[in-house]
Amino acid sequence: MARYKLTLEYAGTRYSGWQIQQNARTVQGELNRALAEIARGGKLESYGAGRTDAGVHALGQVAHVDLGIELPPATLLARVNDALPHDINVLAAERVPARFHARHSAVARSYLYQITRRRTAFAKPFVWWVREALDVEAMRAAGEGILGLRDFRAFTDDDPEEKSTRVLMQQVAVATVGDLVLLRVVGSHFLWRMVRRLVGVLVAVGQKNLPPGDVARLLLSASDLPARLTAPSSGLFLESVFYDEPPLDLELQPAVFGRTR
Repeated sequence: MARYKLTLEYAGTRYSGWQIQQNARTVQGELNRALAEIARGGKLESYGAGRTDAGVHALGQVAHVDLGIELPPATLLARVNDALPHDINVLAAERVPARFHARHSAVARSYLYQITRRRTAFAKPFVWWVREALDVEAMRAAGEGILGLRDFRAFTDDDPEEKSTRVLMQQVAVATVGDLVLLRVVGSHFLWRMVRRLVGVLVAVGQKNLPPGDVARLLLSASDLPARLTAPSSGLFLESVFYDEPPLDLELQPAVFGRTR
C-alpha cells in the first residue's frame, strides 16, 4: 500500500460533516468515492486530521490515504480533483512514509471563525451575522484568560470519563477586517463542538452579556451556558493542521474574500 498526504479545502454547507456516516453525504465519503475510481476496485483507506461537523468548512484539512496502487503525486492530485464535486478540492498531494498519520502525527490545529457585523446577501453560508455591537478588546481579554493546558469539559458533549477533555490552548486571537470580526483559536486538538461554544461565549462577552473574567471560571464549573451559546456552524473553518510547532504570529485574514467597508 502506498501512503499519500492530501491537503483539502471544502465548503461544508452540503455535507453532514467530514466523517463517513450511513445514509448521509459526507466529505470523507465523497473523497473515498473519488479515490475508488482511481484505485479501480483496489484497497483504500483514508483518515482525516479532524472530524468537522455538519456545515463546517475547511481551508486546510489534512488526510492520509493508503492506496493499493502507486501514482506520482501530481497524477493523483489531478485525477482525484477531476472526480470530486465542485465544493471539495485537493490542494496538494505528497507521498509520505507509512508512519505518518494525519491525526496522530499532528501537534496542533487552528480554527478560524467569521462573524459579520452587517447583513449580507452573498456570504451567509460562511459567516454568523451578529447584529449587536461587539467589544473586541473585551473578547481578546477573555481569550487570554483561557490560554494554557485547561479542562474544557464545560465546552463539549464529549464524556470526560471516556476521553480526556484537557486541551493545550495556544492562542485565541480576535481581529476586525472591514465588516468582519475574525477569531482564531490554536490548540493541541479540539473537542466536539468546543470551538463553536467558545465562539458563542466570546460573542456574549463582546455583547457585554458576560464579563471577560467569567469565561475562565466556566472551565471550573458544570455550567450549561456554553452549550446554550453555541455559535452556528456556518462561520467555522478548520484553518490549518500543524505537524511542527505552530506559528502564532500569522495575520488574521478572511476565509471568504469580499468587499468590506
